[in-house]
Amino acid sequence: MGAAFVEVCDRMQRGYCYELSEPEGTNFDPRFQPELTPIEMLELGVFGGKYMTDCIAEFPAEWFENAKLSQARHDPALNFFGVNASKPLSFWREKGWIHADDPRGWFQWYCRYHMGRRCEDDERQIKRWRAMARHVAQLRKNCETGNWHCRRRQRQALLHWAYDARTI
Repeated sequence: MGAAFVEVCDRMQRGYCYELSEPEGTNFDPRFQPELTPIEMLELGVFGGKYMTDCIAEFPAEWFENAKLSQARHDPALNFFGVNASKPLSFWREKGWIHADDPRGWFQWYCRYHMGRRCEDDERQIKRWRAMARHVAQLRKNCETGNWHCRRRQRQALLHWAYDARTI
């Protein structure tokens, strides 16, 4: 079996091509154990439904069968916890957190990683994901287990990073 390649052509990338070197959803770095898959995140409601609307062709169609998407604009009501927990892309760019290969940010990196791409940015993105665990600790310290009304923005932000904030 030969290597599979994906060529990207959407509003933010044209002509970018990457190799899928691992089977989808397997062989993750042992330090990276996301609780949610991209399909689960999209079905729950993340990023106000606007994150992936112009790059659907890059990913498996089943990822979008039950995804909460908004063709018009970012809509926090589509988020699982019904609140806005996002910063604009300009904020992430100013902080230097956007890698050229993934101009949409962490979730784009994660979707591609889940698909089987491995790249030079994996180490940095895994460290960023692991740093989100501090928010899990804050929820456990300040909220009763299962009280989804406690710190909804923080819970939504955790969903954006593949932590299942419904279980905390």
